[in-house]
Amino acid sequence: MSPTPPTLRAVVVGGGPAGLMAAEVLAAAGASVVVYDRMPSLSRKFLLAGRGGLNLTHSEPLDAFMARYGAAAGPLRAALEAFPPERLRAWAQELGEDTFVGSSGRVFPKSFKASPLLRAWLRRLAGAGVEVRLRHRFAGFERPGVLRFEHEGETVLAEADVAVLALGGASWPRLGSDGGWTGALEALGVEIAPLRAANSGFEAPWSPHMAKVAGAPLKNIAVAFDGRRVRGEAIVTASGLEGGAIYALSGALRDAIEGKGSALLHVDLRPDVDAAALAQRLGERGSQSLANALRKAAGLSPAAANLLREAGPPPSDPKALAARIKAVPVRLTGVRPIARAISSAGGVPFGETDAGYMLRKVPGVFVAGEMLDWEAPTGGYLLQACFSTGFAAAQGAVAYAANIARS
Repeated sequence: MSPTPPTLRAVVVGGGPAGLMAAEVLAAAGASVVVYDRMPSLSRKFLLAGRGGLNLTHSEPLDAFMARYGAAAGPLRAALEAFPPERLRAWAQELGEDTFVGSSGRVFPKSFKASPLLRAWLRRLAGAGVEVRLRHRFAGFERPGVLRFEHEGETVLAEADVAVLALGGASWPRLGSDGGWTGALEALGVEIAPLRAANSGFEAPWSPHMAKVAGAPLKNIAVAFDGRRVRGEAIVTASGLEGGAIYALSGALRDAIEGKGSALLHVDLRPDVDAAALAQRLGERGSQSLANALRKAAGLSPAAANLLREAGPPPSDPKALAARIKAVPVRLTGVRPIARAISSAGGVPFGETDAGYMLRKVPGVFVAGEMLDWEAPTGGYLLQACFSTGFAAAQGAVAYAANIARS
């Protein structure tokens, strides 16, 4: 009679979507799983995302979906094909949270909340035997196969046959992701691309009159930069712009500012009206003041009118004024701090991992989620890649352990 094979000991570091998905896959494969997290409770950033309705994923075709990840599309493809949007929706349904597709193609749970989904998920993980250790800060590796944590002033060591690191990037550090893991991996010779703000707001040198509309939305606009044009909304802040339309261009804007010191964004305040029609309306204003013409003929909100004036005195000629409204230049000169960004770029380059997301220089250690060097716009792409890479890293860990057992 052959002896019973030893149980695979798996440690998951980070209790966000990537880490918990890895824990679920490992437990389903028969592993003994312990999840460590530095916060007093799990998935705090996931819960924050749920305040806006929890945009889980997007319904567009997979090829179009993949394109949202830019240069990282190739390295992410296998993970996104193994755990695609439709599988994420089915997984949520299994947990009692049906989803629906919104008018923009985004996918939400019908409850519009993250907390019911998370509670059901944690119950399932507990039922599968997954243990959770809170208030444990990852401090590196004591030696191969032994992870080191700091817990209430003491050092805690955890032995593992495989480990999945899912510690996030460096956005919203008060929720758990502070990028503090970079030094531990660099000490092992792992290359780390600098962590930078993604899906962030930007600074603009506003004149005092823009402060009057701080916090006001710019609805139904289009923004253009470096050959890309995006429809959506933005918000005027006391020091610049933020919002969905801005986030969609944030990577290119950030790179331009870092390389050249500024980026010239163009804002179309009336994307549904062509320039000729807009010029005709403005030409028929009669004795109306410019302020009334901008409000009535051009249909601009106070925030939009202020943004128009920020670019300089509006032209008196209707055609020139229409052209300005269709392409208001806004010079952006800074990136909002990474701590307030929705996500972060940088991290572990894909070249540092194998196809299963195992670190080439640290056998048995896998990386998932925002620790990997990719970025994507909001719209469901961020969470989807976290779930998918957590799934893939855990599969890689199971396969690795099986190969070791056979050798």
